[in-house]
Amino acid sequence: MYYPYFRGKQNELILIREQAKLISNSKIIPIIEPVKRNLSPLNRAIEQLDLFETEYILIVNPINGDFASDNSLIVKNLHLYKKVIIGLIITAETTLDTIEDYLSNFNDYKVAILHQGFTDGKGLVNLISNNINICKNIFVNTEQNKLYQKHFKSIGDRILIRDAFKKTTNAHYAPEEHFSDLHITYDDENMDGFGDFLIVGDEYSETGGPARAIAIHLTFLKEVDDNNMYIKHYVSDRTEGVSDPGGKFLEALYKLVSDINKNPLEFNTNACDEYRKLLENEHFPGLGVAKKLSMQHHIEIIARFLG
Repeated sequence: MYYPYFRGKQNELILIREQAKLISNSKIIPIIEPVKRNLSPLNRAIEQLDLFETEYILIVNPINGDFASDNSLIVKNLHLYKKVIIGLIITAETTLDTIEDYLSNFNDYKVAILHQGFTDGKGLVNLISNNINICKNIFVNTEQNKLYQKHFKSIGDRILIRDAFKKTTNAHYAPEEHFSDLHITYDDENMDGFGDFLIVGDEYSETGGPARAIAIHLTFLKEVDDNNMYIKHYVSDRTEGVSDPGGKFLEALYKLVSDINKNPLEFNTNACDEYRKLLENEHFPGLGVAKKLSMQHHIEIIARFLG
């Protein structure tokens, strides 16, 4: 039902590895787009998913990162993965011939097609309608109209993924804003499941530059608003200069912990407990670890909602 979209960076893969049991128990199907040529972290994450008999979608033709121009190493490693579903991204530049070639090459696997700008719905349906390997059609941040999506109504599950994270500079985040209602409304969109880019967003960058302000993000379900999902942004007091990121992190963390302690039911997750420990020890683990905790929290609250 829930399809979180991960770019295969180190902390995202560590999160998948550490939370494989939760992902399995919650019937979550992660989508992984490999972006780093070193596949060891990916292999360790997938090893845990396989251990818990959890299906996952591995994109074999990434459009970001190290494999955007050469995916041969991913294909070479596919035999290692037990519960893999092949993920195939199709864009406005993808041809039907290219899609046909991919499907022919992966005819021993289940296949999920990720629609990211492709427009020839009728031609694609003619190509895949009799292909029993197509198990999911996933519409990612799509501007395609309902008519395009309707073409695939009888071909596997239909999943809608939206980027709910409104990215801005850290100093300019509002304290709270609406995040998404897709976890509630996906069936009204005639979809079989939903997904997002967690609290990271769809925009891909290799590395982040030095931050003048530090922001920590936490999603939560607002019960008085029909479990609509909102997001809180905890921003450091200091928002100028790039020095002392650890001190700025603790400023933001103090605000976060003060808030979650006032609202324990909305923020009752293992990830929030880890944030409390960080403040208690006045420890800055690095921004990547903090982002991982916020992603873990997001998965935990969705898993609880679905459960």
